[in-house]
Amino acid sequence: MNYLRITNENIDREHICCAMSNKQSVVKKQWLKQRFAEGLVFYRSEERGKCFIEYIPGENAWVPIEAEGYLYINCLWVSGSLKGHGYSNELLEECIRDARSQGRKGLCILSSGKRKKEFLADPGFLAHKGFVPADTSDCGITLLYLPLDPAAKPPRFRECARHPVVEEKGFVLYYTDQCPFTDYWVSRVEEAAKTHHIPLKVVHITNREAARNVPAPVTTYALFRDGVFLTQAIQSDKKFLALAGVKI
Repeated sequence: MNYLRITNENIDREHICCAMSNKQSVVKKQWLKQRFAEGLVFYRSEERGKCFIEYIPGENAWVPIEAEGYLYINCLWVSGSLKGHGYSNELLEECIRDARSQGRKGLCILSSGKRKKEFLADPGFLAHKGFVPADTSDCGITLLYLPLDPAAKPPRFRECARHPVVEEKGFVLYYTDQCPFTDYWVSRVEEAAKTHHIPLKVVHITNREAARNVPAPVTTYALFRDGVFLTQAIQSDKKFLALAGVKI
């Protein structure tokens, strides 16, 4: 497999494989353009399909973690017909090579316990590659890391992520533009909530400092109800209404 690094020089003419359509990719591409100067790397297959890795220096990550000196993997995604060919290994190896060349302490990424959860990395694959738990949130989301410097301290969650809770009643939704699907679905969830008179507060995270203080491990999408963390999985309007107990 041949791979291509997306940069400010080629992003306007290249697709980003987490969003194949131009409409989906507009907001995500704007977010990427602002992150490249902060060390973000978007590395994808030349073949069209969902096969890519996206990572950034831990100190610039849009998640509430303390991971200075690490590379934080935003997303490692291989799906469809591209699965089962070892491409995840190749993408991860490129990230490890880059981390070593930068003198980084290691890599870190968000995952779950024993079972794969939506929009989180596969814990089985990562364990096979040598990742181990660094920290765990009360909601079951785990910060895994691959140490490259055995003497380095592991990365960790900030307290707001380790104990996710909000004070507001009703639904509270935090999201960023990092995922191209949030912009599409959040607006539809807002419309559904308004139509059915469901209390919903939406918080759009637009800078790194705000992201580092989100009261949940995941900032791409974090949904709460009556103060309790519900899910990091992006909800369609129909799924949201089902969560709210509305029959349609």
